[in-house]
Amino acid sequence: MDSIIVRGGNPLSGRIPIAGAKNTCLKLMCAALLTDEPLTLTNVPLLSDVATLALLLQSLGCEIACMQDGRAMVLSASEIVDRKAHYDIVRKLRASFNVLGPLVGRYGEAEVSLPGGCAIGARKVDLHLTALEKMGAAICLKDGYVHANAPNGLRGAEIEFPAVSVGATENAMCAATLAKGTTVLRNAAREPDTKALADCLIGMGARIMGAGTSTITIEGVERLNGTTHRVIPDRIELGTYMIAAGVAGGEVELLDGRRGLVEALSSSMERAGVEITETEHGLKVRRDEARVRPVNVRTEPFPGFPTDLQAQMMALMCIADGTSTLEETIFENRFMHAPELIRMGARIDVHGGRATVTGVERLKGAPVMATDLRASISLILAGLAAEGKTVVSRVYHLDRGYEHVEEKLGSLGAKIERVSDK
Repeated sequence: MDSIIVRGGNPLSGRIPIAGAKNTCLKLMCAALLTDEPLTLTNVPLLSDVATLALLLQSLGCEIACMQDGRAMVLSASEIVDRKAHYDIVRKLRASFNVLGPLVGRYGEAEVSLPGGCAIGARKVDLHLTALEKMGAAICLKDGYVHANAPNGLRGAEIEFPAVSVGATENAMCAATLAKGTTVLRNAAREPDTKALADCLIGMGARIMGAGTSTITIEGVERLNGTTHRVIPDRIELGTYMIAAGVAGGEVELLDGRRGLVEALSSSMERAGVEITETEHGLKVRRDEARVRPVNVRTEPFPGFPTDLQAQMMALMCIADGTSTLEETIFENRFMHAPELIRMGARIDVHGGRATVTGVERLKGAPVMATDLRASISLILAGLAAEGKTVVSRVYHLDRGYEHVEEKLGSLGAKIERVSDK
């Protein structure tokens, strides 16, 4: 098992590219199941989650060919031989549950294991299933699997989500593209990933209006065609490296970065005293030697502050000149990085879904353990600002969502390396 070693104290300088969005790419891959024609994706991120979902799709009968060193992927689901998504693969990746909507939409049946992923709380699938039931699917839970059947096809329906759910919105939207009649999704997710999925589906011949707003209308069509679609930049990777520049200091340009993807984060960082400038090629982030100011953060669905950047923001607030609060409203159990940051000298008090962080002048390097994907990167960021050596173990989480972290940060001047544990 690998570890990441960080020796702090170096400001960052330079420019790095932002990879394609993991969460977008995974849902686009699932959408390939909606057509018998090839779907070509470009700007594909090189991540273990993408490889895991590819294995699942191949187990269903989808043919996948990679080009451009893996940056382009052609998916062909002309012959789906199995409509059962098995536990052994689904348990590794929550996003794989989003094969459910496309399979039921196209074939009228599916059997999908209940999902897995990072242990950051019980992320229920009730909203996914209720949406499909409203479109006429019969749902049965048996032996850890969701059995969904709609032998006469799905039909359009009015669906109002009681809470915003990205996965449920996307599952329902995919299923509705081939349903009979019109489907209206209210209180729908507004994430850039959801809008990007809708754009791809429209390119495949779907009739979708309102994506990117809280009301999405889908007029079902008889069939979808193939298309070529570029994966948007990853706003979580973008935000992570923005925060890295804030933590370590210096000046970094993030190529292909767009402020519209990270407006809530940008505003928070500017209030903390970090400069953010749009450039011809992306976003430039700069912090001088002064300590950042404390800011309060509350995670919310897009366009609010992303839950997937909360752990990284906590690392920044650990060195702020004052006290800040971070409130987590999306997932429970998402402060598991806090005890590890405390090992590095951070002053953090957690009560339920709220963490109070009193900044210290300097963190201290220490051996720490990653508990999930975003926690792992937050500990690496904290190591950039710490005196001495920080050793982050269990970084297998990291490769699920970040490409070559040590190379990217190293190119900016960070002292960072990956080592294999003996």
